[in-house]
Amino acid sequence: MSSPATVGAASQRHAGLVTLGTMLATIMQAVDNTIANVALPHMQGGLGATFDQASWILTSYVVAAAIMTPPTGWLAGRFGRKRIYLISVSGFTAASLLCGMATSLDQMVLFRILQGAFGAALVPLSQATLLDSYPPGKHASAMAIWGMGIMVGPIIGPSLGGYLTDEYSWHWVFYINLPLGLLAYYLIARFVQETPTGRDRRFDWLGFSLVGVGVASLQLMMDRGQHLDWFSSTEIVVEAIIVALCFYSFVVHSLTARERPFIDLALFRDRNFVVSLFFIFVVGMLLLANMALLPSLLQSLLGFPAATAGYTMMPRGLGTMAAMVLVARFLPLLGSRPIVAAGFMLTAYSMYVMANFNLDVSTRAIVTIGIVQGFGLGFLFVPLSTLAFSTLPHSLRTEAAGIFSLLRNLGSSIGVSLVVAVLARQTQVNHEVLGQAVNPFNRTFSQSGLSALLDSANPVGLALLDVEVNRQAQMIGYLNDFRLMMFAALAALPLLLFLKSRAPSDRQPDTTSD
Repeated sequence: MSSPATVGAASQRHAGLVTLGTMLATIMQAVDNTIANVALPHMQGGLGATFDQASWILTSYVVAAAIMTPPTGWLAGRFGRKRIYLISVSGFTAASLLCGMATSLDQMVLFRILQGAFGAALVPLSQATLLDSYPPGKHASAMAIWGMGIMVGPIIGPSLGGYLTDEYSWHWVFYINLPLGLLAYYLIARFVQETPTGRDRRFDWLGFSLVGVGVASLQLMMDRGQHLDWFSSTEIVVEAIIVALCFYSFVVHSLTARERPFIDLALFRDRNFVVSLFFIFVVGMLLLANMALLPSLLQSLLGFPAATAGYTMMPRGLGTMAAMVLVARFLPLLGSRPIVAAGFMLTAYSMYVMANFNLDVSTRAIVTIGIVQGFGLGFLFVPLSTLAFSTLPHSLRTEAAGIFSLLRNLGSSIGVSLVVAVLARQTQVNHEVLGQAVNPFNRTFSQSGLSALLDSANPVGLALLDVEVNRQAQMIGYLNDFRLMMFAALAALPLLLFLKSRAPSDRQPDTTSD
């Protein structure tokens, strides 16, 4: 049986082709997180579903992926990383084909569950494979390449989804995965080396059940909370109780289990890994929460067409890619702390600028600050992804990658739910406050040119006033969300004190452990 170090050395001989195959799998999964969002109204009509029913097309994928991400480490350790990788790629590709062929909502939800279940392992397996395909001194470069797919995928997803839906049909949102999946399968099958397997490693069914039910309940609570008015809903209360009970029971079970628990507790003895989990949780919040806000802000308030809104957001991805290239070069020289600090400061600054937007903000200003924000997020992802695994043994990398991806996804889910809830609540509050100024005694309405058009005693004028008050109230809600994300970025900075300052070098040994 080959050792992990031998597998890594074998993979390094074909690092370029391994990178291409893993990147195709990563991009395919990352893009699918957001590509279906734009096509949802078209799928709703084509499948004869209501808005609430159609939302399960998105929710089913997210919940299935959340449940199946934690077992990735055990599956790879038990059956071999390459074998699980190939099953995941082929299953995800086949499920994508079935999604495109779906003719009813029931079929679509079922196939999206399959797509999420098979796709859950793609990101952690890609990350672990790339780490084994490069020596420690080049891990920053490997994570920069991998991070481009993770960070840029959700950004180009809506634009690509909008284009495919407008030019062809919503079916092609899923069919686009077929050529990518087939090529990724060939490259992985041909050039990725298999890892050792542990036939005697038992599966912790109790631990898996507790994590799976807890994560699924948390995802459902986050996804449906705003729609059901949070804790005024019995469903949300029940889901919150289930989350608390499952995670409490999981901790107790992991600490008292006689055999190896579902998640190896040795992972949490590594300081860099634990601190990086906190950081990546915040990064997930900042990336996806912002991506959830911008399309609706650009389209509903600023009047951008869907395609223009997508093109306006794309330069953010260019900033991210440029930053990752720079970080890969300078991380070994500068160490992690100054780069991570610069990333959070740039991200916080971009949120500060966006918190001072108004309804007349220019496209140029949005693109410019988007590039700055892309730089900030790019400065964060590479050093965090590198440091999280720099001191972990080979045998824990796949499991660690699954936990790393899970925390990023949970951060995204919680971040999106938080900003959507704040936006809805702030819009209501601000509408009430601003509406109090709409009265005959306000001197503004007696100014020349306004009184006839915006007469609150006139039904037409009152309707126009209500529309404008609602626009202003919504805009204030968006600004408060950006301000909240600014504070989140700044609040993460003190954790830098717990990170080791330097990235691994070529001379640093990469230890193995059984």
